[in-house]
Amino acid sequence: MSEETKVQDSAVEESNQAALDQMVSLKKGDTVKGTIVKIEDNVAYVSVGYKYDGIITLRELSSVPVEQATDVVKVGQEVELKVLSINDSKETMTLSKRLVDNEKGWDDIEKHFEQGDVFEVIVADVVKGGLVVDVGVRAFIPASMVERHFVEDFSDYKGRTLRVIVKELDRENNKVILSQKDVLEAEYEQEKAAKLASLQVGEELTATVQRITPFGAFVDIGGVDGLVHVSEMAWEHVNNPADVVSVGQEVKVKVLKVEAEKGKISLSIKAAQPGPWEKAAGQFNVDDVVEGKVKRIATFGAFVEIAPGVEGLVHISQLAYRHVNSPYEVVKEGQEVQVKILEFNPADKRVSLSIKATQEAPVQEDAEAEVPDMKEINNPDVSLNGNNMSYSLAERFGDKLSQLK
Repeated sequence: MSEETKVQDSAVEESNQAALDQMVSLKKGDTVKGTIVKIEDNVAYVSVGYKYDGIITLRELSSVPVEQATDVVKVGQEVELKVLSINDSKETMTLSKRLVDNEKGWDDIEKHFEQGDVFEVIVADVVKGGLVVDVGVRAFIPASMVERHFVEDFSDYKGRTLRVIVKELDRENNKVILSQKDVLEAEYEQEKAAKLASLQVGEELTATVQRITPFGAFVDIGGVDGLVHVSEMAWEHVNNPADVVSVGQEVKVKVLKVEAEKGKISLSIKAAQPGPWEKAAGQFNVDDVVEGKVKRIATFGAFVEIAPGVEGLVHISQLAYRHVNSPYEVVKEGQEVQVKILEFNPADKRVSLSIKATQEAPVQEDAEAEVPDMKEINNPDVSLNGNNMSYSLAERFGDKLSQLK
C-alpha cells in the first residue's frame, strides 16, 4: 500500500469517526429535537440526527383527535419529541410530539391560570356540549362559556381563534376548562363604563336591534346595550315590540336617561322621529273631511283618531242633527267614521271635529209660511162668509186659526 493510499484511508476513518461522534445517542424516554422530512399515510417521518429516521403516528401528534397529520405538522417543521421506542436491529424508532407538548402545555396553562391572563386558542373540534381546543393538553370550552349570547349551532366554530382565560384547572384529573365569555364580559363592562360616561341625554344615535322581549327591545349603541321600552317604540300604541322592529335592524334612537351606577341606558325610537302632531301640521286643513276611528267616548262627546297619535273631539252637539242625550246613541269605540275638521291647531294639539257636518241636514217644514197673514184676516174687504171667495179661511188655514186665538 502506497503512502498516499494510507493517508486517504486514514482521512476516511477520521471522517466516519467524526460522524459517529456527532450522531445522537438515543434511548427510550429521551427528549430530542428533529425536523419533519416526510408525511405519508398520516405518519410523519422525522430526522433527529440518528442513523435512521423516526416516525410519529397520528395519535402521538396531538392531545386532541386529528383527522390527518398535515393538520398538525408540515414538512420542514422543527419539532421537539420524546422517544417512545427504539429498535436498532429493525431500524425503527417511534416518537411522540403529544407528550412533549403536554408537559409544556401544563406549565403554560398553570401560568395562565395563576396570572388570570387572556390568551388565544384555536378550536380543534366541536363536540356535544361545547368546543375542544389543544393547548398542549386537551382543554374544553362549555357551550355556555363561548359567547355572551346563546349560540344554537357551533358547527362553524371549528378552526376559529378564540380569546380565553382558564376557568378551572385540575392537573391530577387532566381537566382544563376555558372561557371566552368571561373575556367578552369584562371587555363589555369596560366599554359600557366608557360609553355611559360619554352619553348625553337628548343625544341621537344609530343603534342595532339585538334582542326583542315582551317589554321592549335591547339595542346596541356602539358596543353597549340600551333598552327601548315598548312605550317608546312608536307614537301609536304598540302591543308587541316584534311588530315594530326585528333583530339586526338599524334604528334611530334618542337618549332619555343614563344611570351609570346601575349600568342602565333608557332610549326612545319615537322621540327620534317627528311626532304625530308635527306630521299632521302639513297633512290636515280646516273643512277637510277625513276618515277616523272612535278611540274614546265621554259624556260630552267622542274622541276620534284621524292619524296615528292625533285625536280630535267630536262634541256631543256635533254627533248628529237630532238631539243626542248620550254619545253612545250615535257611536261606539272602534267604529270607523267620517268627520269634518272644524278647527285644527297642531301647536296646541287640538282638533275640533264634526260628524253631523258630513251628513245632509234633514228637511224641516216652514211653519211660519203656513200661518195666515193677520192683515188678511183683519181686511174688511174680506169676509169669512164673502160670496166672492171660492173657499173659506177655515178651509185654507184649518186648525192654524185656532192656534191664533
